[in-house]
Amino acid sequence: MVVEESKPPMEADAAASKKAAKKAAKAAEKQQKKAEHKATSAQPETESTVDVSEGRYGVVKLTQLASKGEERQYVDVKDLGPQLDGRDVWVRARLHTSRAKGKQCFAVLRQSSSTVQLLVSVSDERAVSKQMVKFTGNITKESIIDVNAKVVRTSSPVESCSIQSVELLGAAVWVVSAAKQQLPLQIEDAARPDNNDDPESLKIRVNQDTRLDNRVLDLRTPANQAIFRLEAGVCRLFRDILTYKGFVEIHTPKIISAASEGGANVFTVSYFKTSAYLAQSPQLYKQMAIAADFDKVFTVGAVFRAEDSNTHRHLTEFVGLDLEMAFRTHYHEVLFTIADTLTEMFRRLQDQFAYEISVVGQQYAVEPFKFLEPPLRLEFPQAVQMLKEAGVTVGDEDDLSTPDEKLLGRLVRAKYDTDFYILDKYPLAVRPFYTMPDPDNPKASNSYDMFMRGEEILSGAQRIHDPDFLTQRAQHHGIDISKIAAYIESFRLGCPPHAGGGIGMERVVMLFLGLDNIRKTSMFPRDPRRITP
Repeated sequence: MVVEESKPPMEADAAASKKAAKKAAKAAEKQQKKAEHKATSAQPETESTVDVSEGRYGVVKLTQLASKGEERQYVDVKDLGPQLDGRDVWVRARLHTSRAKGKQCFAVLRQSSSTVQLLVSVSDERAVSKQMVKFTGNITKESIIDVNAKVVRTSSPVESCSIQSVELLGAAVWVVSAAKQQLPLQIEDAARPDNNDDPESLKIRVNQDTRLDNRVLDLRTPANQAIFRLEAGVCRLFRDILTYKGFVEIHTPKIISAASEGGANVFTVSYFKTSAYLAQSPQLYKQMAIAADFDKVFTVGAVFRAEDSNTHRHLTEFVGLDLEMAFRTHYHEVLFTIADTLTEMFRRLQDQFAYEISVVGQQYAVEPFKFLEPPLRLEFPQAVQMLKEAGVTVGDEDDLSTPDEKLLGRLVRAKYDTDFYILDKYPLAVRPFYTMPDPDNPKASNSYDMFMRGEEILSGAQRIHDPDFLTQRAQHHGIDISKIAAYIESFRLGCPPHAGGGIGMERVVMLFLGLDNIRKTSMFPRDPRRITP
């Protein structure tokens, strides 16, 4: 065995000292290099920490929004175009989408159904910093923001936006109202076309209950913006056309003492020490206005129906467009006044709301609405005969079922090339107590319905204006005369012959646009299962 000799203590200490000194020298050299690097990069690092965009982005304080501040001239997104090329503008809109990468952030701003691209890019010239780019990229979707930007003409169309010829180069970005991070639905998903056959497209869809539970968000989609702008047009045109024809707008009670239609489908409400009902129709009060010499009247207001109908076309509360008119010789004076009002409305909607119709069509593909001027009028026996020829059995005194009405609509479209028609002379047995019987046929009545795409949108008739005959008909229908005494009494003071009708506004919009569910045309729908939001 070879035994290694140990070094003397002095030699061992010297070796350790030499090793420590070498290590210390290396550390010192490393520290020196680090200091030199820091010294050489000190100036650039100082510059990068200075935020050149300070005061040009951030969150607007609530106090600033509550007090008078800087006066700004805002430009609507829909008005942005090449005519503003090179101009600095202020825009307030929602952040629809954003994508930040490095020194750039691309975003889409949305205002109503108009969209435009925003680019926030690091720039010394526009004093845009990296911090501002990062801030913009972190703004949550659907937040409302104020943007100061330069309008710039694009070299090629921005296909993803409705404003395609220009974009915005951002110089200031302020959050006015932030949306929460997690949204219950994405606007892009809610706005996807219903019947997209493109195999590359996303198949994500938002179901109806999710939409209605989060209606405020759902209403922001381009199609919904267009639907309810067109719906406002329906009400405006109804008012304008009838006012031009000499009608007077009236407002009728919605709390009444007896069921206005004589049936059981009413909502009962507590009324002090007794009970009252929500009006199924303004019918009785329109007639009383005629008796009061207003001659031609109309009203726009809520109508309530306590029907447990969970169908695509029924609501428990809807907007009624109702009218009533005295006539001189025959109730067809009124029938064609109503029909002409509707056809004029359809024509003006197509002229004045072509853009909105096209926007709805991008999500819901349907055939354009067709109508004739003057409109088609069929008598009830003619309709029954058409259905019989198509193999459907309908009794002469039976009302038409919903499937029968839809089939009749298809038959009429095929034969007459119209989606709108009038069905006249309904059986007396299926109409309300105040309906005037046909003088030539005791089983028929001077009543009519009007249809769009095979679905009823209006029910109307000549009313009985003789108080004794009206009393007789009410008793025949089992109505407590004491509860409609004021109504009957109004005819004892003299009332001209008159007729009218009630239109469901939401149905008109649904069927004009060819939509499949009335809840799409009711901003906050009420049905047997839904009373919120």
